[in-house]
Amino acid sequence: MNIVNLPPRPHFPPPVHVGIIMDGNGRWATARGLPRAVGHKQGAEAVRRTMEAALHLGIRYLSLFAFSSENWKRPAAEIIDLMGLLRLYLRNEVRYLCENGIRLRVIGDRARLAPDIVALIEDSERRTAGNDKLTVIIALSYGGRAEIVEAARRLAEKAATGRIDPNEIDEDSLAEHLYTADVPDPDLLIRTSGEKRISNFLIWQLAYTEFMFLDVLWPDFSRSDLEAAISEFHRRERRYGAIGV
Repeated sequence: MNIVNLPPRPHFPPPVHVGIIMDGNGRWATARGLPRAVGHKQGAEAVRRTMEAALHLGIRYLSLFAFSSENWKRPAAEIIDLMGLLRLYLRNEVRYLCENGIRLRVIGDRARLAPDIVALIEDSERRTAGNDKLTVIIALSYGGRAEIVEAARRLAEKAATGRIDPNEIDEDSLAEHLYTADVPDPDLLIRTSGEKRISNFLIWQLAYTEFMFLDVLWPDFSRSDLEAAISEFHRRERRYGAIGV
């Protein structure tokens, strides 16, 4: 099904890049006496709704925190369920992404993922690479500190081999070695479920991002929740360390 591209509401000019920490799938299921796997499945439906809303509102980049490096500590049965859902998503959603001009990118440590999942990720990225209406960045097996360490390691290797002068390393050169080197930093970060922390998500990139912490659990997240967050975003004055007008 192809999405009708509605123009953004004039009083809600969209931020360029929105990040979301999708939290609350397990609590959503537990509150209903259901297995946690059902909560994760409903969370995947919320991802589809949010992509549609982002397209309609004119957002250019949508970064979603799907599975952290710390999430590997969860019970094995839950990880198996999550990876099975990921396989299903990657197999079934590429056609939808292409029909609607959505590019998919995955960031994180792929070495810990099963080879067939890595192959599905690579295929999905290749098939959607030419899409330009919305870029959806899925953080999978991802940790913000590990990303910075990897960028620093790559810079150190270049310095050790004489390819760069250590004295010339600055914020820009480090940022160029992050997963998101060619992506603008998020303007707005939303976390669902009422928790008020960023949990090692894009910690370099969020330096001047506006944060919104919503009580809604991720499976219940809707377009109206996204619009309300954007409305609040535009009520804030972003000074980047300077004095306000």
